[in-house]
Amino acid sequence: MTERELLERFEETVGKDRRIEPRDWMPEGYRATLIRQIAQHAHSEIIGMQPEGEWITRAPSLRRKAILFAKVQDEAGHGLYLYSAAETLGADRDDLTERLISGRQKYSSIFNYPTLSFADVGVIGWLVDGAAICNQVPLCRTSYGPYGRAMVRICKEESFHQRQGYELLMTMMGGTPAQREMVQDAVNRWWWPSLMMFGPPDADSPNTARSMAWKIKRHTNDELRQRFVDMTVPQAERLGVTLPDPGLRWNAGRGHYDFGEPDWAELKRVISGDGPCNAERIARRRAAHEEGAWVREAAAAYAAKRAAGGRAA
Repeated sequence: MTERELLERFEETVGKDRRIEPRDWMPEGYRATLIRQIAQHAHSEIIGMQPEGEWITRAPSLRRKAILFAKVQDEAGHGLYLYSAAETLGADRDDLTERLISGRQKYSSIFNYPTLSFADVGVIGWLVDGAAICNQVPLCRTSYGPYGRAMVRICKEESFHQRQGYELLMTMMGGTPAQREMVQDAVNRWWWPSLMMFGPPDADSPNTARSMAWKIKRHTNDELRQRFVDMTVPQAERLGVTLPDPGLRWNAGRGHYDFGEPDWAELKRVISGDGPCNAERIARRRAAHEEGAWVREAAAAYAAKRAAGGRAA
């Protein structure tokens, strides 16, 4: 088939909501877009282990330690699923890791903020994982098969993480005045960064239109941000916290909540490497990668030995 015929078949497949699989022909732009998005998603899961991982040893009970430990393990698994999905597109996992620790590939801006109290663990579960669910559930229907199938399990686990976070906050809000103040302070600090998780406004998003046409994405950044706000406001009211946005109010005409404009200059600054914890997060990831070199070498040597034994037999 000619390249034009291949492109027509690709567009027909996508247009009929059928999946593109690794062995199918695809435009290089589609492949590159997927690798960029899946790699950034995988990096975010791996870096995202750090903010909450810092609290495992300081959690107030054995139950809370076990919950937090399990969540961090889930995030590591999500990263591995996603790196595997990227490999089906021809990406090399070692190269992706090198791009992350050298700063050539990005991860979600939200993980460059510090966790100052244990309430932050609950707010991350509620707001950050809640935003992730809004963003990721539509990806279960993304046009690329391996990515969509990985997202099914990831979304189930993220939903559980959100419930865990909300349960922690409900417990703290039923506690002392100091605990309630701690929760409100955490909400004040994480609300706007959570809104920024969906990316820049649609008018300033260079990749959205192409990703929507290829059905990699199913909704725009602004549509997902609105969905998150509409979902979260009733939860905040039930929790008893105030979301730090004086412009937040119900708009009966639109059937949605109106809300204020995030500080997009801050988003650009954090993405460019000038967030509160950018250097710290990358330094830790680089150190872990270097310290784990002997494990990777041993595993590779063992696999080679097993393969050689199988050929000899």
